[in-house]
Amino acid sequence: MRRLLLMLLVSFCTQQTFSQFRKYSNEFLNIGAGARGLAMGGAQVATASDATAGYWNPAGLVGVKDYPNAGIMHAEYFAGIAKYDYASFALPVQNNKRTLGFSFLRFAVDDIPNTLFLVEPDGSINYGNIQSFSSADYAFLFSFAQNIREKENRRISVGANAKIIYRKVGKFASAWGFGIDAGVQMHGDRWHAGLMARDITTTFNAWSYKFTDKEKEILYLTNNDIPVKSTEMTAPRLELGGAYDFRLSKAVSLTAEANASLTFDGKRNTVISSNLMSIDPHIGLEAVVKEVFFVRAGITNFQRALKDGDTLNLKKVWIYQPSLGAGFKIKNVMLDYAFSNLANQSNPLYTHIFSVRINLMKKEK
Repeated sequence: MRRLLLMLLVSFCTQQTFSQFRKYSNEFLNIGAGARGLAMGGAQVATASDATAGYWNPAGLVGVKDYPNAGIMHAEYFAGIAKYDYASFALPVQNNKRTLGFSFLRFAVDDIPNTLFLVEPDGSINYGNIQSFSSADYAFLFSFAQNIREKENRRISVGANAKIIYRKVGKFASAWGFGIDAGVQMHGDRWHAGLMARDITTTFNAWSYKFTDKEKEILYLTNNDIPVKSTEMTAPRLELGGAYDFRLSKAVSLTAEANASLTFDGKRNTVISSNLMSIDPHIGLEAVVKEVFFVRAGITNFQRALKDGDTLNLKKVWIYQPSLGAGFKIKNVMLDYAFSNLANQSNPLYTHIFSVRINLMKKEK
């Protein structure tokens, strides 16, 4: 049991004093933001145009005009063991030419048992020595967006994020990190395109560890390495997206978007995988009825996995993560819902996600 605790701690560090890339570093930043985007499988790079664009593509923040836009979201994963919270705010300035944004993310697992002192020196087990701690990851995104071309039916905007990351594992370990994202969006009459470059500065986390002398003694006697100061690096990631609006009738329209996530940190279990680059697709649809009611669906996280029931572990099949959702607009308030399966169709890891978006309109005199 002590080893289980140390596996959690060591997973956040490199055990060396020099920097190196970690394939899944700061992975909580890839969960998503807002029930609309999660319902569409994360396909948002080309069309995000409210406060959530600070997460998906800061260039889309220019879609916030005339008055501020704010949003909040709460989700729980793995039967409530992990909690994920998100909040965002966007403020148009200089006659809608520029937009400032702020986003906050928190992913936490609480009540993790600390079993370091479970076994007494005489070998007896004392459950009263078990204490709990929390592991929490925080991200603060400061965004800026600006239109660089707005003529006829063509619009081009750019944006950037400066993000600060704070991660904490009980009283044992903590880390501070910093990184920069940049994005661009282009819009035509019905088509949309977007590019989001995440971690273009190779976002880093500088870890430090605090153990008492008694804790170090137990770690040493149980043949566990004692972590030291380290820095882990997050490799850049590119998100490409394209979307098209279909006018089905005067009251109904349909937006289809496809994104591709390109990573450069070695082979991953994705549709296209190589030592140079891995590509993970995201596909999303949104039907809009009279700009009041919204129905959404998406597919992402394509992976090759062993087929259920194959006792020889020889057959592999493609699995994917489906999602559904809906939204309803009441004046200046948008209520969004997403129903997402964290693994695949046959895996019962379902999550209900709710979020609210509000246009902070001034009261009329």
